Amino acid sequence: MVAFQPVQTAQAQGPVSVADLAENLADAVVNISTAQTVQGRRSVPMPQVPDGSPFQEFFEEFFNRQNRDNGEQAPRRVQSLGSGFVIDGTEGIIITNNHVIEGADEITANFNDGTKLRAEIIGTDEKTDLAVLKVEPETPLKAVDFGNSESIRVGDWVMAIGNPFGLGGTVTVGIVSARNRDINSGPYDNFIQTDASINRGNSGGPLFDMQGNVIGINTAIISPSGGSIGIGFAIPAKTAMRVIDQLREFGETRRGWLGVRIQEVTDEIAESLAMNEAMGALVAGVTENGPAAKAKIEAGDVILKFDGNDVEEMRELPRMVAETAIGKEVEVVVLRKGDEVTISVILERLEENTPTEASVETDQQPEEEPVAKSEVLGMMLAELDDELREQFSIESDVTGVVVTEVKPDSSAAEKRITAGDVIREVAQEPVETPEDVETEIAKLKDDGRRSALLLLANPTGDVRFVPVRIEDE
Repeated sequence: MVAFQPVQTAQAQGPVSVADLAENLADAVVNISTAQTVQGRRSVPMPQVPDGSPFQEFFEEFFNRQNRDNGEQAPRRVQSLGSGFVIDGTEGIIITNNHVIEGADEITANFNDGTKLRAEIIGTDEKTDLAVLKVEPETPLKAVDFGNSESIRVGDWVMAIGNPFGLGGTVTVGIVSARNRDINSGPYDNFIQTDASINRGNSGGPLFDMQGNVIGINTAIISPSGGSIGIGFAIPAKTAMRVIDQLREFGETRRGWLGVRIQEVTDEIAESLAMNEAMGALVAGVTENGPAAKAKIEAGDVILKFDGNDVEEMRELPRMVAETAIGKEVEVVVLRKGDEVTISVILERLEENTPTEASVETDQQPEEEPVAKSEVLGMMLAELDDELREQFSIESDVTGVVVTEVKPDSSAAEKRITAGDVIREVAQEPVETPEDVETEIAKLKDDGRRSALLLLANPTGDVRFVPVRIEDE
């Protein structure tokens, strides 16, 4: 007789627990509470009611009472909550977001063991949304270290600890969803995207890797409701560390400055410059007496490398420049009329009122009565004289060929070229007359080019590069 043997089934198990890691890190994460004094509400104006109206007496009584109650209301205290973390337990240095403590009269760091310490601001940086705080602990605090945010990969596990909705120390886990995200919050956007739950109150808190190192600082979410939908953003540790070091040492940031105005190299621009691929940053203008001007970088150059690093996209260049030491001599590789040229530039300091290396805005100009001399690529062109300068309010130092009219269905119109724009170069060759423009366009046709790269100046002198399809001709 065969004995019955029960079937052994494997016991189901969940993911590996992060309890030990969270417990070890919790004491280094703090809740940040702030208080701010705001002015009382203004009196409520009474709506206009016709004399003798049966509602007149009612409205007068109601609004007079409201204004007595609220019109002279004293300034009131407003509180807000956020997160932060300790990076130096001996000195009592805490990191958080600038927007968490901005405008605050009082800042309090609330620790996991219930301790509350008044914090003072060491320095802030609006461009990266970072703030450095200091408390005076009686004994050294639990601190955490920054990790290598450049080594993380999409799909790596991460953990966030913070103070969502004022609930206190809350742990959430997820993965890195994407890297190098640009959410248009500032000139140096380079966010880590994660699906670890981040909500209101998590701002300023740490994003940890699975070794317990801070690889990001939680700062923003995308959500129509204000709650987590799995799209959160953290400032990478590499970006934050340099800013934090400067804020601790100087109380302010000290960034490098190149002194150029740049725009994106689109596929059309790349084709017009005979580039194999769209990459780099196109120099649309050079600041007078700036580092780039002194080094002879010119409008029309495409910056391909900066200090040994490839410039894959335009938006990478401002961050590279800002992170480079002031006074350092760097090599900049540019594409100039088909040839790569290496230029040495000594960086200077970016002042707060100095524009960063940023993209060029396109200005719309009102159309005026045309004074046509020649038609090229859907544009009516004329030599720039005193009459046209006055008609289109063109500054005296702007030179080139003036656009007097643009056909509505042309490629030029699609590129938002308007009457009053001045063509200074075609395919990086200077032009002074409509005939010069026609000659350069003809050369491009003979070379089989599908678009012409125009350097345009608006009436005030601001320049930009615009590729226009030759097929329109």
